[in-house]
Amino acid sequence: MPLLNKVRTALSGDSGGDTATRSLTRLRSALTLFFALDGFLFAGWVVRIPAVKQQTGASAGDLGLALLGVSAGAVITMTLTGQLCRRHGSHAVTVATAVLLSLSVALPALTRSPLSLGLVLLVFGAAYGGINVAMNSAAVDLVTALRRPVMPSFHAAFSLGGMLGAGLGGLLAGSLSPTAHLLGLTVVGLALTAVAGPVLLRHPSPVRPEALPAPSAPKGSGTRAAGPRRTVLVFGVIALCTAYGEGALADWGALHLAQDLHAHPGVAAAGYSVFALTMTAGRLSGTALLERLGQTRALVAGGATAAAGMLLGALAPSVWAALLGFAITGLGLANIFPVAVARAGAVAGPGGVATASTLGYGGMLLGPPSIGFLADRFSLPLALTTVAVLAAGAAAMGYGARNAGASRDS
Repeated sequence: MPLLNKVRTALSGDSGGDTATRSLTRLRSALTLFFALDGFLFAGWVVRIPAVKQQTGASAGDLGLALLGVSAGAVITMTLTGQLCRRHGSHAVTVATAVLLSLSVALPALTRSPLSLGLVLLVFGAAYGGINVAMNSAAVDLVTALRRPVMPSFHAAFSLGGMLGAGLGGLLAGSLSPTAHLLGLTVVGLALTAVAGPVLLRHPSPVRPEALPAPSAPKGSGTRAAGPRRTVLVFGVIALCTAYGEGALADWGALHLAQDLHAHPGVAAAGYSVFALTMTAGRLSGTALLERLGQTRALVAGGATAAAGMLLGALAPSVWAALLGFAITGLGLANIFPVAVARAGAVAGPGGVATASTLGYGGMLLGPPSIGFLADRFSLPLALTTVAVLAAGAAAMGYGARNAGASRDS
């Protein structure tokens, strides 16, 4: 009997539910570990970028080109991973990409030129993009089986893993070389994959392959197929709006505090930390919020909250008011991306997750340069208000798509 049928039996009070429930609990724990591992490894690499730049002798321009390798590898792989998940299953692809991510995180420290750095970052970016689509696809299936909106808890694990990876990396930066540090991350990544991977490989997806949305509709049903495609694109753009804000604050928040509000360097550096902390807190409480409000109300409230918070953060005349605005923005944006990806996956399976994730990742890439261009032409505070505009747009699109897919919210 498929696992999903066992869960339904359990929900109706018949026998056989305990085994299925334990299986789903183990799957949830293993997936949570993979999300945390993804954030941990990526943050561990990011904090060593300055040391790797020095090691390779790269100029700022050379480093920027090399870092495009991460983006290019991720975007290319994201568009393909949905098909791999359909063919081989999201669990197997998650484990395979986790192994590749763990191995490739050590490669940048072994390079000695900007060109070689860019090439290995293509591999690292491919693994990073692949695992994000695969584990989100697996999480969408698990959310369906659990019948609870637990998607934000997985993204909270990613945020917590990132905070741990960045904090630990900062502590080790003065005592360990980039090579030793990143090789250590490889060991940790492979060890955790060895612990959590067998759980995913032993247990099939709780959503049967035949229950997944078809990748394409039969001939003559183009009108019916166009609806789901449009819906997935809408949720992908909602994810983009959220990631735009996250990327913009990561790269420009501290500069706004220091340059425009004359904050002390330590206080300015805390700007993104405040945003990241409230985003993590919002995701940890996301399941309860979604159960209380439903997905549509959570999207609308989150977008409106983020818009108000970013207007305060960008236009406030004092440092502490701006920090409060950053904190409110983090709370507002926290659950929009997880919900958007989950809704896209519910409509179109792994292909929907791949599309929404690719657009979302594109938003994170689009944010920083867009803010820079607008800051040069106008001012940085005015440029940062675009985060508020896109957050409000995400709220409007979320309300407009309230009846899309098989949503149970109201």
